[in-house]
Amino acid sequence: MNTSDILTTAHAMADAARAAILPHFRAAGLAAENKLADGFDPVTVADRAAEQAMRQVLAERRPDDGILGEEFGVSEGRSGLHWVLDPIDGTRGFVSGTPTWGVLIALSDENGPKFGMIDQPYIGERFWGGKGEAALAAQMTGPHGSGPLQVCGGRPLSEAVLFTTFPEVGSEAERAGFQAVEQQVKLTRYGMDCYAYALLAAGQIDLVVEAGLQPYDIQAPIAVIEAAGGIVTDWQGGPAHQGGRVLAASHADQHAEALAILRNVPAG
Repeated sequence: MNTSDILTTAHAMADAARAAILPHFRAAGLAAENKLADGFDPVTVADRAAEQAMRQVLAERRPDDGILGEEFGVSEGRSGLHWVLDPIDGTRGFVSGTPTWGVLIALSDENGPKFGMIDQPYIGERFWGGKGEAALAAQMTGPHGSGPLQVCGGRPLSEAVLFTTFPEVGSEAERAGFQAVEQQVKLTRYGMDCYAYALLAAGQIDLVVEAGLQPYDIQAPIAVIEAAGGIVTDWQGGPAHQGGRVLAASHADQHAEALAILRNVPAG
């Protein structure tokens, strides 16, 4: 795996997605289609334009790689690697005008993500990192400077800051599991989408608890957080790259305390 080419390609995709998305953000009259018959899962012209722009970069730079994208599905590849793309993670926030949505880019093989990038075009922040044949250190750039990412670590669950999209997502049982963790922490904030994972990698918060995720929601955050020294698993302590129920933590002790609560949540 050529880490230099992967990083250059990811930055090119993120730049292309920014250019496609920003003209639509907070634009008057932006239309949002609903993907769900029961509930509200919006998609906009910006989602589709951003994924098309990223796919065009890959067609030019890495045509042998496969692609899994939220809006346009699977494109088979020949390299054994595939890019996992969420052009706008947090479209509900996007259509509401909040700046906590983001572009998610991951490069994975059959074992999970090797590299990930979280980009917030409006704020101008970009977070990336991963582990492959050679380590890609966790980094961030933004309007206030650049530097390495490092999780905060060390605080007990009673002092932890927890972020989530609950109660917006999840079953009643999953919501109850989240609430059991919430009762043990110092502070909880809601509705941050992928920006929550970026803040965990940046050392600002301790935990993210989610459910109902798709692979394109979580693979980029996994790579970034793990490169920054954190932990991401499912609610049983296993791999989380296929989505579903996810627990991200900045430290092994926090993770173990939260996992002891969440692993008792019934399946289904």
